[in-house]
Amino acid sequence: MRPDYILTLSCPDRTGIVYRVTGLLYELGCNIQDAQQFGDEETRRFFLRVHFDLPAAAEAEALREKFSVLAESFGMVWQIHDARRRARLLVLVSRQGHCLNDLLFRAHSRQLPVDIAGIVSNHEDFTALAASYGVPFHYLPVTAASKRAQEQRILDLVTAEGIDLVVLARYMQILSPELCEALAGRAINIHHSFLPSFKGAKPYHQAHQRGVKIIGATAHYVTGDLDEGPIIEQDVARVDHAMTPRELVRVGSDTESQVLARAVRRHVEHRILLNGHRTVVFR
Repeated sequence: MRPDYILTLSCPDRTGIVYRVTGLLYELGCNIQDAQQFGDEETRRFFLRVHFDLPAAAEAEALREKFSVLAESFGMVWQIHDARRRARLLVLVSRQGHCLNDLLFRAHSRQLPVDIAGIVSNHEDFTALAASYGVPFHYLPVTAASKRAQEQRILDLVTAEGIDLVVLARYMQILSPELCEALAGRAINIHHSFLPSFKGAKPYHQAHQRGVKIIGATAHYVTGDLDEGPIIEQDVARVDHAMTPRELVRVGSDTESQVLARAVRRHVEHRILLNGHRTVVFR
């Protein structure tokens, strides 16, 4: 079976980009399995994702060398990924475990092309859950005084375990600007998104008191601006006056889990490209 790769790129929009890229792939004997593109009229940038295979694995470096020359002439931001490599995840969680449990099951059942290399928590609640899946659990309590040291231990784990993506699966700690910068583009957060927005403790109870009719969830990249990073995935669920706060929590938890899983999948399949503060998410 021929090895396959995924090329992603963005650059200033101009004529000839697809022609030159596909021409180079053809010269090297590549077979294109799927290609998606988008030209943004507002930013005048072009985005491309190509899934292709090579005649031999040894030619991957030759492709990268030749492509770097082409990329420079077009001012491209680009990457070539091994399509069959399973991404390594580090999941951060506090005391709400629905998203963690969902990710563990999807990874274990091969529904997600990821390996969860470790779980970090500031509480010990999910020690047994982690053990049931054979995933290392790192209890890292945090206080205002220990926050810098605790975050450094998280970064040490990212380096030691070769982590590709950090997932904040209802991790109820605000990351420092330094940690956000260190994880830029490789950390995803999930949170509830209501209309109107309810912040602080017990958001579903607040929503119940206001009689909302729609609840939802948003997955986004982590930045130094709290809950304002580029949005990857969103969804909503309809609710009504007869539902209790407990029922809203159940519906909201399901929505959060599904939205986060879809966002993780899109990231590890290299379907997301940044377009300023927005994202281009290929199907």
